[in-house]
Amino acid sequence: MAKKFELNEMEVWDGNYAASQALRQAQVDVVAAYPITPSTPIVEGYGAYQANGYVDGEFVMVESEHAAMSGCVGAAAAGGRVATATSSQGFALMTEVLYQASGMRLPIILTVVNRALASPLNVRGDHSDMYLGRDSGWIQLDAFNPQEAYDLTLCAFRIGEDLSVRLPVMVHQDGFTTSHKAQNVRPLQDEVAYKFVGDYVPVDDMLDFSRPVTHGAQTEEDWHYEHKAKQHKALMDSREKIDAVFAEFKELTGREYKRIETYMMEDAEVAMVALGSTVETARLAAKQLREEEGLKVGIISPRVFRPFSFDLIRDAIDMSSDLKAVVCMDRSSPGGAMGALFNEVSASAYSTKNRPIITNYIYGLGGRDFTIDEAKRIMREQKAHAEAGYITTEIQQFSGVRGPKLGFFKTRRN
Repeated sequence: MAKKFELNEMEVWDGNYAASQALRQAQVDVVAAYPITPSTPIVEGYGAYQANGYVDGEFVMVESEHAAMSGCVGAAAAGGRVATATSSQGFALMTEVLYQASGMRLPIILTVVNRALASPLNVRGDHSDMYLGRDSGWIQLDAFNPQEAYDLTLCAFRIGEDLSVRLPVMVHQDGFTTSHKAQNVRPLQDEVAYKFVGDYVPVDDMLDFSRPVTHGAQTEEDWHYEHKAKQHKALMDSREKIDAVFAEFKELTGREYKRIETYMMEDAEVAMVALGSTVETARLAAKQLREEEGLKVGIISPRVFRPFSFDLIRDAIDMSSDLKAVVCMDRSSPGGAMGALFNEVSASAYSTKNRPIITNYIYGLGGRDFTIDEAKRIMREQKAHAEAGYITTEIQQFSGVRGPKLGFFKTRRN
């Protein structure tokens, strides 16, 4: 007999609405927020739920995103379940306080709707803000569609609040492509969602006057090193808890998540590594190339961007002994370097058995569309690298840019 999951009927939600519903079901105590496109509907939705009595929490309107995260830090230190949302320039303004939150080990949930950073000003989606936060000490989960934005937000509470973790968590989704795109979503029933998330258990609560604590202390060279090393260990150790929460969520819903997800990698000759909504485009392109041209393409998708799973990337690359070429897709301007995803995948691949050729594409900046046809073109190019035994183009190229072709770093032919 098929397992009966505790699900509601199918709904049609966009990614913002999905995230806001997850905050409602988790019964967040405090949302401190300042609106910014394209994440505004998340906190706007929570504010409406609070005003209409659907949550017994507080919605704090502040004067900036810096103040929003500062308010979240204060509320979390006081012992509350806390969340907010932001994008782009707002995320950048929060950055100072992101380090405060993680250093204080406060399990705040931040739903980030990814958007390009200025200048020039742009409200469309790319991964500039996601990359900006990668060294801030937060766990970072990446949703590819609205269903995942809902699911991963619920999982974020369970992960970050676990007593073995106690770290803040970001849940990313692509601006407009996911946040404003309506798709089928199957949510949990309210009571089931809350039971999964669980009651909030304060740790080192500032309002527990029987056990006074200090938050944000100054340490200097005597203890700063030890604090940061311990924080890093907690972040790396959270991988086991992430796996456990994903496994429990699968038992509850039938929906499976993994830190590194693979698609048709078992016999792949070439592979594409991508994040966000691009993953669905890449998977469809790979499927069509296999059916139409017999080109064996696989897709590797980091579901958890931090902590980065170097070992699982290595294992994914070694999954097929025929894999000869890998392309890493970075949706962020690299600022005078190789793309961040390229650098981390290359580091992971250094210890693989295959040691494939690895190239880097910058694409989709400022919301520029990334099509199935363009994905296929790039995949065919990887096949050419694999057959030649060396990179036949520049190592780093820009996909879909108007004007002269942009490519950098020629390789030496063996």
